[in-house]
Amino acid sequence: MRQKLIWLAGILIGAAVGLSPSYAGLVGMPIGLQKAAQRIKFDRLTMPPMAYLQFCARYQNDCHKQNMFRRGPVRFTMERWAELKEVNQQVNRQIVPERNDLGITAERWLVAPERGDCNDYAVTKRHELLELGWPARALLLSEVEMRSGEHHLVLVVRTTGGDLVLDNLSAEIKPWSSAPYRWVRMQSPEHSRVWATIASNRV
Repeated sequence: MRQKLIWLAGILIGAAVGLSPSYAGLVGMPIGLQKAAQRIKFDRLTMPPMAYLQFCARYQNDCHKQNMFRRGPVRFTMERWAELKEVNQQVNRQIVPERNDLGITAERWLVAPERGDCNDYAVTKRHELLELGWPARALLLSEVEMRSGEHHLVLVVRTTGGDLVLDNLSAEIKPWSSAPYRWVRMQSPEHSRVWATIASNRV
């Protein structure tokens, strides 16, 4: 009840100072999410990672075609925020980190393995949110490049409050603009098997 009152107060305060309802609703969220109204911009279609195609052959229900009659980000509510935090924390705790030192050809994206790398964390979080009823159009796997030059997979969640990043390297859910990565390619919100390069890059 207290959380809902804080949420409502945020909307009312935001409205009083001229913020849109979706942005105003972030008042009362962690400070880092106050900047989350920005959205990632796509550039051009590109090939998906080979390991993703193998993943779809193994987990067909996680790669089904989108409903083209409903588009856009999901409405950001306190309930949604709680689900994101729970799934992010739970998956980060459950999978024991294990690097893949054998290269791209040895990549296997698995849902809920006992041990795994960033790919397994990302697809597991997406799977769990799909099970909770989140639409596939809002749950986008994204390949990024770290400062070290190593490639990394995260889950981007598209909400009316902005694009949020669920990352096994961070306990916090951040706006995409706060993630210290160069953005490479990401699933299309219109069809999960289609990927696109990212026009709005950051490092």
